[in-house]
Amino acid sequence: MTRRLFPPIPASSRRAGGRAARRMERAAPLAAELRPVRPGMTGGQYRPLDDAAVQAIDSAVYQILEEIGLSQAPDSGIAYMTAAGAIAGDDGRVRFPRALVDDMLARAARDITLFGQDPKHDMLLSGSRVHYGTAGAAVHVVDVESNSYRESYLADIYDAARIVENMDNIHFFQRPMVARDVTDPAALDLNTVYAAVKGTTKHVGTSFTEAPFVAPAISMLHDIAGGEDKWRARPFVSNSNCFVVPPLRFATESCLVMEEAVHAGMPVLLLSAGQAGATAPAAIAGAVAQALAEVIAGLIYVNSMSPGHPCIVGTWPFVSDLRTGAMSGGSGEQGLLTAACAQMLQHYRLPGGAAAGMADSKMPDAQSGYEKGSTLVMAGLSGLNMVYEAAGMHASLLGFCLESLIIDNDMLGQCMRCVRGIEVNAQTIGIDVMKDVCIGGPGHYLGHDQTIGLMQTEYVYPALGDRSSPKEWEELGKPNLVAEAVKRKQQILTGFTPQHISPDLDARLRASYQILLD
Repeated sequence: MTRRLFPPIPASSRRAGGRAARRMERAAPLAAELRPVRPGMTGGQYRPLDDAAVQAIDSAVYQILEEIGLSQAPDSGIAYMTAAGAIAGDDGRVRFPRALVDDMLARAARDITLFGQDPKHDMLLSGSRVHYGTAGAAVHVVDVESNSYRESYLADIYDAARIVENMDNIHFFQRPMVARDVTDPAALDLNTVYAAVKGTTKHVGTSFTEAPFVAPAISMLHDIAGGEDKWRARPFVSNSNCFVVPPLRFATESCLVMEEAVHAGMPVLLLSAGQAGATAPAAIAGAVAQALAEVIAGLIYVNSMSPGHPCIVGTWPFVSDLRTGAMSGGSGEQGLLTAACAQMLQHYRLPGGAAAGMADSKMPDAQSGYEKGSTLVMAGLSGLNMVYEAAGMHASLLGFCLESLIIDNDMLGQCMRCVRGIEVNAQTIGIDVMKDVCIGGPGHYLGHDQTIGLMQTEYVYPALGDRSSPKEWEELGKPNLVAEAVKRKQQILTGFTPQHISPDLDARLRASYQILLD
């Protein structure tokens, strides 16, 4: 007996052209404003902290900054911060009176835009607008075909950027791997920037090892932008800066890098990456409070140098598996930490970012799926502006998988659909549609104008995921998700060469800088 999920559509109600015509219609690209999910959709529906908890953490942040402070700031940073009103103690710690914290929070930039080389990829960081992207410093590439790991290379960064350029639900590209084949640190920093900006027109994030390595990259970015004035008007690369070494210590060399980035007009991600139970309190509330205190200290540092400089406040507390001390990026606790940080950043009305999607799983498997999906949807629903590590990452930041970029793009589409939520109005409730169907109509909504009209704008469809029936699946040759991702990766890498940096400009860059990418 054949089981029907829906009643048959009468011939009179079928749209002309049948299934093939409807598939062609669905395949046509929608205008950006009509797509069911888009960068910068508004979250904030999930709030893990009640009002009393928010106030308690807020009070703790002020107390940490005023009573404990941070140590090991460079002399230049101490000069900037004390000139603004911070207190340098005889014990080597810089402390921040409450009035100074309030003043600097008032000065901090809000509603900032992170630019792409292509303006269509510009991202407004405001309120609870959500963007997903990559990040990390993985030292291995996941080879799914051999079920093994290998070292990551400069070409892998370029390839990852090229794939991200083709993934609608990955909104920015922060360097996800370390090029292990480039041993000179200065060349590594320069070539990482080059590989990323050559591979994608989306906003790029990168790191620098030492302060003197910033200037050559900035010079190259001026050349790509068409001049320093054009770069400063639309800086399309930001500096991911671990300016603090938790608990509550400035990272001297990174602070000097940060100063160079600020002077160069480069947006800065102020990154605090404590590990709960190791370099941050094991209690989730304490880990959130410490991370916030650290990044607000960084915000004071930057704004004492350049009031209103664009900063992404990067609260990235990680989770330890307390049985072993190993990082557990795919845990439920990680999702809670990230969402709580997002809620607190909105409390301060600061543009912020944190990490989610860092699967502990070594391969793109079922464990990877549930770890990434659960933490990433929590981050999105919390309204986090920038969700870093959201695609491609495995082994708690040690391995990066190009195929997972493609698989995770589908997943992030579903996460963004959850972020979008449900629009409720007279049209979406549709009493008139119900009357049309139920009173003298066919008794079902298949083929109705409302159904057809909402197929593309209300619903998200996976580009790679399989929704076929078991019978259709067999007829299609039993497609496997990872194998299909391998095919799609190969199609992109063999068929897509970015052209936004012209051959003439590329030749000039190669003549002027030590470019190592073939």
